[in-house]
Amino acid sequence: MAKRGTIQETSILLKTINNAILDKQGEQLLNLDLTKIENAVAKHFVICHANSSTQVNAIANNIEAMVKKNLDERVWKKEGYSNSEWILLDYANVVVHVFQTQAREFYKLEKLWADAETILIND
Repeated sequence: MAKRGTIQETSILLKTINNAILDKQGEQLLNLDLTKIENAVAKHFVICHANSSTQVNAIANNIEAMVKKNLDERVWKKEGYSNSEWILLDYANVVVHVFQTQAREFYKLEKLWADAETILIND
């Protein structure tokens, strides 16, 4: 595999994460490219939602499993599994946000980063 943190490796990580989300029927899957935003906390955000804590958990677990299996990479930090309203998985260059529907509507994270290039991912 390419050197850690390269554009190629980040692209493969994004694709793996997107596939893991789609595999568990995550909704309104967005990739936000933050590379042109000065002082951004990551290079990319991945945002999706689901209608229950069970599905949010399943999506997050599938992301971790597929990234580990396909790329032999573990999540650097993770938060939110205790209530599964908003699970955050931090892979350094890519930060994944898996919301329950009402939490996503409340926080409107994609609006906070409105100047990022936004790509809607479909099956």
